[in-house]
Amino acid sequence: MINFSEFEKKTNIVFKNKDLLKQSFIHRSYINENPNVGLAHNERLEFLGDAVLELIVTDFLYKKYPNYAEGELTALRSALVNAIIISEIASKTDMNDFLLLSKGEMKDTGKARQYILANTYEAYIGAVYMDQGYDVAEKFVRETLLPNIDEIVSKKLWRDAKSLVQEKSQEFVGFTPAYKVLNETGPDHDKHFTVGIYFGSELIAEGKGKSKQEAEQKAAENALKLKHWLD
Repeated sequence: MINFSEFEKKTNIVFKNKDLLKQSFIHRSYINENPNVGLAHNERLEFLGDAVLELIVTDFLYKKYPNYAEGELTALRSALVNAIIISEIASKTDMNDFLLLSKGEMKDTGKARQYILANTYEAYIGAVYMDQGYDVAEKFVRETLLPNIDEIVSKKLWRDAKSLVQEKSQEFVGFTPAYKVLNETGPDHDKHFTVGIYFGSELIAEGKGKSKQEAEQKAAENALKLKHWLD
């Protein structure tokens, strides 16, 4: 039996409505196997939490970067609230230990779990907002997600790495980068890819990810670092 009071201790947010807390962790698949749980799944809370999260992040970026144009702020926000980063934050706050999933979903720890965790983080923010108000939700996001902004800005991770490396490689070496899958491992539900980025026939860098697109982005980031094109 999952003890949600342990999660309350971890986050230092004690809910008035304990059902709201529990509901934020209920995946749709759990309801299918436990129809008498007495609570709905977390998708409505996720819908609410997504909007609350976007406002918190937008407000933060608007105030922190007064000289950034609208396009730059939008790119920064997208970098902060993408599913991969949010799922990592959810894991760091131990949300994975409190998920209510079907037996089948419990076994799948691949990319699908990443999205479930990201959605749960948003649902939890929705639940905090409903139970505790905006200020407490904002404090939680400030403590868990927003510290990542300094790394994103300093490493220019908010800029699309594939677009940037294409621009730089054409400018400095006269090549359009090409990507090639070098290795592919794991079962269908949990694939891991290693992709190489080439300038002509020269392998410049490699990247790993749970999809080809993610591995290509990592390869592009690594090429930018190796070529010192991030400054």
